[in-house]
Amino acid sequence: MNLMQDMTPAHAASVDKDWWRGAVIYQIYPRSFQDSNGDGIGDLSGIIHRLDHIARLGVDAIWISPFFRSPMLDFGYDVSDYRDVDPMFGSLGDFDALIKRAHDLGLKVLIDLVISHTSDQHAWFQESRQSRDNARADWYVWADAKPDGTPPNNWLSIFGGSAWEWDGERMQYYLHNFLSEQPDLNLHNPDVQDALLDVVRFWLERGVDGFRLDTINFYFHDKELRDNPALAPEARNATIAPEVNPYNWQDHLYDKNQPENLEFLRRFRAVMDEFDAVAVGEVGDAQYGLEIQAEYTSGGDKVQMCYSFEFLSGVSPTAERVGEVLTRYEGAIGDGWACWAFSNHDVVRHASRWALSEAAQRAYAALLLSLRGSACLYQGEELGLTEAYVPFEHLQDPYGIRFWPKFKGRDGCRTPMPWVTDNANGGFTEGKPWLPVAVEHLSHSVSAQEGKADSVLAFYRRMIRFRTSEPALAKGDFTLLTAADGILSFTRQHAGRTVLCIFNLSDSPRDIDMPDGDWTPLAAPFDGTLQTLGPWQALYAAQESSDG
Repeated sequence: MNLMQDMTPAHAASVDKDWWRGAVIYQIYPRSFQDSNGDGIGDLSGIIHRLDHIARLGVDAIWISPFFRSPMLDFGYDVSDYRDVDPMFGSLGDFDALIKRAHDLGLKVLIDLVISHTSDQHAWFQESRQSRDNARADWYVWADAKPDGTPPNNWLSIFGGSAWEWDGERMQYYLHNFLSEQPDLNLHNPDVQDALLDVVRFWLERGVDGFRLDTINFYFHDKELRDNPALAPEARNATIAPEVNPYNWQDHLYDKNQPENLEFLRRFRAVMDEFDAVAVGEVGDAQYGLEIQAEYTSGGDKVQMCYSFEFLSGVSPTAERVGEVLTRYEGAIGDGWACWAFSNHDVVRHASRWALSEAAQRAYAALLLSLRGSACLYQGEELGLTEAYVPFEHLQDPYGIRFWPKFKGRDGCRTPMPWVTDNANGGFTEGKPWLPVAVEHLSHSVSAQEGKADSVLAFYRRMIRFRTSEPALAKGDFTLLTAADGILSFTRQHAGRTVLCIFNLSDSPRDIDMPDGDWTPLAAPFDGTLQTLGPWQALYAAQESSDG
């Protein structure tokens, strides 16, 4: 009997409550992972069927994007019932089976919790819009029109247009930071907070190990509804559709990032601590992401981890750029903790976004898995998948449909996983897939790479295993040494052992200068020497301190 596998999640976490610190988390986008019933849409049973693949990677946890009941206008990020599984994904029984199978494989399970807004089909909103004096009248953000009938202020929706939608029932506007069918909850109301924390308890009691918190910095708005100031054109550096979306023309001082969020996160953490659960928050902000990330993870009384979008952007990650981000991060983070990612369901896959060769993909994978912080891998990243082209007539993403053709939306990173090569749908479904399977992905399928020592998949497995074997890479301190001329180097220190990490982030050989000390090369997934690094190569070496 494997004792660890038979423990309850709470008991298992008590062995190492800091398991998340340095963990590798694998993101599953359930619509596109594996279909089990032939309807062309991935589901929970499909995830169960493919969990062995994830376990073989050596990751610590999975994060499952939303599977709650939803009209699916934003593909699950518009929740109509927080306590049930949408029938297209299965049932609560299927979810219970998924939890058990994942835990049997040694995988923690994090689920995507969307609590800044709901669907307009949620019972709470349906009641709230009926009148200005019902029991849930103040559960959403309602405001009167200006005397001329225009919206209360200049706030904009990320998906385009005003963030305010007129409602003829209440004769008021309601706030929506995303689609007009995604009204924002009013977390200034303590009853709303209590209801959301009850949702948290519902899933923790069901056995989840924690949450990914969607748009964690959007929970509160400015009570005075003050206008956002303009943002200077040179400061417009948003990750998603910066050129075409006027949302990026504002300095978002008042529609998000409010100080009241800190106390709510403390309440949230208190509930999680009852279950030894963890959370990673998504900080959606182009200007203040690293600083918010530090604030929300500081002090041990809010969330454990956050990620922002510095490495999810299109800015080329040269050695100098990476060094700049890491310097700013280390200066801000204090006792907080980051969760780094290069790809996810919201951005162009980084193999395409940064125009990376397979060799470059390996180098950046090694970098990601060597940074101080935890790491998120997005499904297909371990296969070296590129962004898929989805023609307009097949687009599903409302964001892409709105801003086509300058911005093609997020469907290109959400196409189905290719499991086998000799099947038009890559083994994802026996029906018609909800998004087309990219033909170019078939040659990168799991079956095509399985058993090949030189494949991208094999590299990810080796690199994750190497990270696990070196506690300094998962939990150690960080010191930046060099970030110039294609060379990025830093050390990670833990328990008297220092691991040196040097990366050649260029397509030319580079001589390297070793820091002083007696360095022993490590058996890492690269072939670097102590003098020269080839293009897109890395070197790892270690030394023990005299008091280690």
